[in-house]
Amino acid sequence: MFKSTYDKPLTPLPPFFKLFNPFLPFTKAIDEAVVEAATKAEEEDSKHTKNEEDGSDKEELKGYEHERDERFKKQEERWKKAEERINKENKRFIKDTSDPNSQIYALKINPLEIFLFLVATGYFLTVFFNSDSAHEITWQEFRTNFLDKGFVDKIVIVNKSLARVMLNDNGRQQTGGNMDYYYFTIGSLESFEHKLQKAQNENNIQEDFRVPVVYVQEGHMLRTIFQFLPTLLMLGGLYWITKRSAGGSGGFGGAGGIFNVGKSQAKKFNQETDVKVKFKDVAGMAEAKEEIMEFVEFLKHPKKYERLGGQIPRGAILSGPPGTGKTLLAKATAGEAGVPFYSVSGSEFVEMFVGVGASRVRDLFKTARENAPAIVFVDEIDAIGKARTKGNFSGANDERETTLNQLLVEMDGFQSTDHVVVLAGTNRPDVLDQALMRPGRFDRHVQIDKPELEGRKEIYQVHLAKIKLKLNEGDESAEVKKSEFENLAGKLAALTPGFSGADIANVVNEAALIAARHSDESVDLPHFEQAIERVIAGLEKKSKVLSENEKKIVAYHEAGHAICGWYLEFADPLLKVSIIPRGQGALGYAQYLPPDIYLLSTDQLNDRMTMALGGRISEELHFPSVTSGASDDFKKVMGMAYNMVTKLGMSPKIGTIAYERKDDNDLTKPFSEETATLVDEEIQRIINECAERCRSLLQKKSEELEKVAQLLLKKEVLTRKDMIELLGPRPFKEKNDAFEKYLDPKKTTSTNVDI
Repeated sequence: MFKSTYDKPLTPLPPFFKLFNPFLPFTKAIDEAVVEAATKAEEEDSKHTKNEEDGSDKEELKGYEHERDERFKKQEERWKKAEERINKENKRFIKDTSDPNSQIYALKINPLEIFLFLVATGYFLTVFFNSDSAHEITWQEFRTNFLDKGFVDKIVIVNKSLARVMLNDNGRQQTGGNMDYYYFTIGSLESFEHKLQKAQNENNIQEDFRVPVVYVQEGHMLRTIFQFLPTLLMLGGLYWITKRSAGGSGGFGGAGGIFNVGKSQAKKFNQETDVKVKFKDVAGMAEAKEEIMEFVEFLKHPKKYERLGGQIPRGAILSGPPGTGKTLLAKATAGEAGVPFYSVSGSEFVEMFVGVGASRVRDLFKTARENAPAIVFVDEIDAIGKARTKGNFSGANDERETTLNQLLVEMDGFQSTDHVVVLAGTNRPDVLDQALMRPGRFDRHVQIDKPELEGRKEIYQVHLAKIKLKLNEGDESAEVKKSEFENLAGKLAALTPGFSGADIANVVNEAALIAARHSDESVDLPHFEQAIERVIAGLEKKSKVLSENEKKIVAYHEAGHAICGWYLEFADPLLKVSIIPRGQGALGYAQYLPPDIYLLSTDQLNDRMTMALGGRISEELHFPSVTSGASDDFKKVMGMAYNMVTKLGMSPKIGTIAYERKDDNDLTKPFSEETATLVDEEIQRIINECAERCRSLLQKKSEELEKVAQLLLKKEVLTRKDMIELLGPRPFKEKNDAFEKYLDPKKTTSTNVDI
């Protein structure tokens, strides 16, 4: 805090601060001590320098140099700690630079602190020096000591509440001449006048000689000030906080403070520094990317479209399942838009204060119009865009509806203007308000579904390029490496049907982590296979040790699934069977490869249900009692059968009718009790037929089932290659293009894939 050398230039200390600085004597003493110590050190340095030149006292000089280095080191440590303490105290000390030879530090004094100090000083001076406590008496003392003895010159009633007793010459002489007056509170004015008149009547004082009473109104300036001081301080504090909040200093009044609560929370992105994602980083959604790129082209070159009479679309809704890349596409738009891009979450419009959401919407669009052409992206717009309900008596959604109404007006109202495009992302387009979805607001609805095979391959290529692959370590040519890279991406895409972009990114990251965990130098196909299993079925639980009986039950259960999947024509291709316990409560699992299809026939659904029942039927055939391991299979079978009967028109008795609830929260049945009974009967019939079909197949293939179960008990994991060696080739041609293209062992030559 009192460093003799200080690099940073500071303003001179004003004389006012020198005058009122309570640390001034202390700092001067420190200053003199520092100067004296510096002088002695300089003299010693000169002395030892001279000795060094003379070549004498070398041992003494060596010891002194060591001592000096230690002293300087400790001194620098003290200075460093002092500077850190000063910085921690928010630099409350400033240096007096008016005198170049002085090293005095003083406290910085805020003007507000000076004002509060003066106010407090005035208040205490008023209390202690203007106190009338020594003059105060009671009514009884007033009458006994002054009125009855004739010492009262007059009585002054101040503000109808206080009686000031002015003494005559005799009274002042009797009291020693120190007191000119005394006072007491009178309470009620009428009561005081009555008591005074009664006392003078008792003393037989004539009317002409009675004590005069004077009524005055007085206002003590300081007391008046202090009466209003709390209010003034409160208003002053609010003004100070407001001014501070205008500067965006954060905290209570900063950018997110209470006084900026109506300001938009949208973040403006700088395409050159803030966003690194470009359209080339977006894969697996060619149509959606083309739509959004066209919006960017609209804003960059509007005349190209306006010369033909076309108008720029107002907005687009990006909808689809979670993880499909809606926000990623918006980031790429921000990275290549070339126009101001504002991003905000729908939940940021919701606040505890009424009217904040609408205010933020107005502020957001005001800012966007001032910087037009511009793009506004609202992520998770369903937070404020849900359909408005009729007869809302609770009032719970009034604030959200007000925000939605303001958004509707801003997008297509009297004040709306062109060249501000609104993009929005949501997982629930079905719950959005129809007024929000109409043309003129969100003109285009861009559906981003989970990618197909080629889309997954493109996404894998994007993510695989970011990690160190083993195939890049060889001496092959660039063309060969490129071919192997594309083949690896295709195989991984075939192994992960139904995966979203986020799932694929997770698989690639997990593979890299697994390779690092095993201390491998690069990532190879086995790492990806382990990562896929981990994402699908969870982490292997090696600590969960099954008993021999439980392990046998799980083996026959999974063997039942595998046999059904192998010998049913419309079943999905089997990739792997395992009886190793994994996360999510699975004691075993079978991995299949469903194709990317959009239409399912009755035969396909029946085969899937039959395959799902294979585990329970196998338990019934090989054990005296069944277990609870098939509960998840029953849920899947029940769901498929229910949809076949009530939604897909696949029941002859129900007919081609779809019974659907309005939404998931609708608890009413869309059909009568008689129809409900018929629906239950049809569901039971379909499931029973699949169960009997499964039982017949497993009894027919009992030897094959026994082989699979015993090999599972021995190896714990069976691949497709093991199944072919054990049972022979599958009797049906695979109905999956991805399997034939990337995973068929007959066609796979470049990379050894153990399937």
